Amino acid sequence: MRKADVLFYEVFKEEKEAINYFLPKTINAQITSKTIQEEGAEAPGASLISVRTQSIIPSQWAASLKGVLTRSTGYEHLLKYRQEAGKNVEYGYLPSYCSRAVAEQAILIMLALWRKLTTQQKQFESFSRDDITGTECYGKNVLIVGVGRIGREIARMAKGLGMNVKGVDIEQRENNVEYISLEEGIAWAQCVVSAVPLTHETENMLDYSCLKNMPQGGIVVNVSRGEITPVAGLKKLLDEEHLNGIGLDVYQNEGVLGTALRSGTKLEDENFAIIASLKTNENVIFTPHNAFNTKESVERKAQQSVEAVVEFLKSQSFPDTVPDE
Repeated sequence: MRKADVLFYEVFKEEKEAINYFLPKTINAQITSKTIQEEGAEAPGASLISVRTQSIIPSQWAASLKGVLTRSTGYEHLLKYRQEAGKNVEYGYLPSYCSRAVAEQAILIMLALWRKLTTQQKQFESFSRDDITGTECYGKNVLIVGVGRIGREIARMAKGLGMNVKGVDIEQRENNVEYISLEEGIAWAQCVVSAVPLTHETENMLDYSCLKNMPQGGIVVNVSRGEITPVAGLKKLLDEEHLNGIGLDVYQNEGVLGTALRSGTKLEDENFAIIASLKTNENVIFTPHNAFNTKESVERKAQQSVEAVVEFLKSQSFPDTVPDE
């Protein structure tokens, strides 16, 4: 049996259909919905593999791998793997397929929290309007932490809704965004949206001590990486009624969390216990790292993934390579 040219991990139904649509018939591809750890293979099934953010690549696989493509805009997991396994493997990523989709999800979560949408749905059964008076976003202050491709789209949408927008970023590239320090921005913001990449500098950036300086009654939305907003601090701020809402699409140690939730396994982990305790809170919205998942974005991702695979098989390099730290 011919060995696969590429093995795709973490592929959900609609993504698989799109990949198969764009994939040339000459390429022998294997596709699985499982993560690497869920698959349990002792060795890679191909010298080129493609993952998302939840697969944990064994360090010993590096000797058999030529290339790793992450089908995500973030690539901190590949930086970590490169540190463990060395630089003898090529690493690629997809920088631009889902900016609009993720930005829309951030705005969606923000509005749903302010309008108490979860509680509204529950109270349909009694048709009661008690305690579901929401808040309009017009004129509210939103701080976007990380004004890259996604943050830029969030800013554009928030301005279109009549919100006051400020941004925090080490690179002030957007002419239409007023930049501010994190400390000043937190003290000003009624909503904080995390769209910043995960780095050594941004890990735990929006922790309890930082967000405690928000005006009382604010909300926090994270569509970047869970390690930026430690969930223990978020829960404490919610319990203290300092925050009125939390919206997360990403989570700390997400690979382990996702595997446990899919298998129904209970984790003896403090953060997992906190997430479990918050998931039924009406002021909390959790989504399964799904902000990227629109029909348009999935098609772009599949096409760009296939283009990256074709290029790598031809030249042993990716169109967009993971940069050095």
